[in-house]
Amino acid sequence: MFFKSPPSLVLASTSIYRRQLLKRLNLPFECIAPQVDETRQPGEPALALAVRLARAKAEMVAAQRPEAWIIGSDQVAVLPDGGILGKPGTRTRNIEQLQACSGQVVSFLTAVALLRLGDRAPREFVDTTRVAFRVLGREEIEHYVDAESALDCAAGFKSEGLGIALCDSIDSSDPTALIGLPLIRLSSALRSVGY
Repeated sequence: MFFKSPPSLVLASTSIYRRQLLKRLNLPFECIAPQVDETRQPGEPALALAVRLARAKAEMVAAQRPEAWIIGSDQVAVLPDGGILGKPGTRTRNIEQLQACSGQVVSFLTAVALLRLGDRAPREFVDTTRVAFRVLGREEIEHYVDAESALDCAAGFKSEGLGIALCDSIDSSDPTALIGLPLIRLSSALRSVGY
């Protein structure tokens, strides 16, 4: 419990989706771009990638704001064969990623790190959401890609928008996780440090 004002809270992200989600908690916070290279290391498993990037983002911003609590997060999508899908970045790549998702159950791993310099171990967790995609034809994939920009989303789709029509089902313990920030577990972590 804080006897004075709580320390600043910083979201280490430029994601508008994460910013919108964190606003739901009605806590004052700011956003700082974490300037982290998100390139996957050779042979790095998907879970390790998501955890490493969430922690790296939080640590990068914590070095600039040592007095604040920092939230870092990252999400990767994993195909049943172990293939990893990140942000497509281009229309062509978005179409390719959705073709790979067609008829598959894709696991979305959303890692979060909450840390403050000088504090004991960071609070870290990973949420796994499984999305069963319908069998998708090329034409409907192109229609979706042209109708809803999801170039900055893992696997190139948004469940909170038209992308929901691409799915047969979504299995999740926290519906906000798929959008990019699992608020149920994050709320618990924030309470554990006094918010």
